[in-house]
Amino acid sequence: MKANPGKDNQNKPVQNKPTQKQTQDFTFEGYPSEVVEIVGRHGVAGEVTQVKCKILTGMDKDKIIRRNVRGPVILGDILMLKETEMEALPIR
Repeated sequence: MKANPGKDNQNKPVQNKPTQKQTQDFTFEGYPSEVVEIVGRHGVAGEVTQVKCKILTGMDKDKIIRRNVRGPVILGDILMLKETEMEALPIR
């Protein structure tokens, strides 16, 4: 099958020039916080661990909040939190 030069351009997606919004480099990784206490495990299969962690930087520096963590975690681990305002509800 021979390639038709007129039809090749019809199948290619149109590439738009990147706008200023698309070219901005957003490199915020989060707020580091250190695990200071493991409160307990919950979830249907115990897959979520509730921990108390101390915020290391930002406006809420030195604040201790309760968060739910999925995956392995031990004392002294550093968690990167996207936000520090919300706190997890205590385990009943």
